[in-house]
Amino acid sequence: MADIKITKLSKDELKNMGVFSWPTWEKEASTFPWHYDSKETCYILEGKVKVTPGNGESVEFEAGDFVEFPEGMDCTWEINTTVKKHYKFD
Repeated sequence: MADIKITKLSKDELKNMGVFSWPTWEKEASTFPWHYDSKETCYILEGKVKVTPGNGESVEFEAGDFVEFPEGMDCTWEINTTVKKHYKFD
């Protein structure tokens, strides 16, 4: 299974991909399990998060990061400060 990918993209790259027209999701500090039925791509607007895949090492990301989660991944989200993101599922 693929890993979580975190990259930094320029505002122009994000605009060209249409990221700012994607829906938004927001959640307060919390910890919860999650399963990805399909690939998710998101851009973090606010907050700081640690995600631990069921069979891998934890990764941390925060505002300004562009993150891709692979289809089929089981993980645990630990939101340290309220997170807000643009997202899309493939």
